Amino acid sequence: MLGFAMRCVFCQNLETKVIDKRDIDSETRRRRECLKCTKRFTTSEQIRETPFSIVKKDGRREQFDREKLTRGLLKACEKRPIPIEKIEHAVDKIEGELRKLNLKEIKSIVIGDKVIRELKKLDPVAYVRFASVYKEFKDIEDFKKEIQEIKRK
Repeated sequence: MLGFAMRCVFCQNLETKVIDKRDIDSETRRRRECLKCTKRFTTSEQIRETPFSIVKKDGRREQFDREKLTRGLLKACEKRPIPIEKIEHAVDKIEGELRKLNLKEIKSIVIGDKVIRELKKLDPVAYVRFASVYKEFKDIEDFKKEIQEIKRK
């Protein structure tokens, strides 16, 4: 069998067995039992994602930051009746779609378009809040146009 042996954290024995396995988000937790001392311990495996950069409108580049994406959605959804689980699901979906592109650099407009699409599904007020910054609304007329567009659909 290929792979590596998991050493018991108590007696350093190389023979352990997995008695329970759980996948939680991007992490796998295994409950193990040592075949020598019979003590149990938990191990955790995390997927190491390939990093990618975001190319901003002005040409600057910065590392993709999931937390920044989450903060942006939370800010747009602030004081709205949207469960945190739905926001987290939207972040997962956006990040997953970006990773599927399999690019080292992604333009910020691509992320913005994905965020706009997800917010439109979540809440019209959160959508307009984000759109006002993302689409650089100049005045109240821009807000009116966007709201009329939402009402039409």
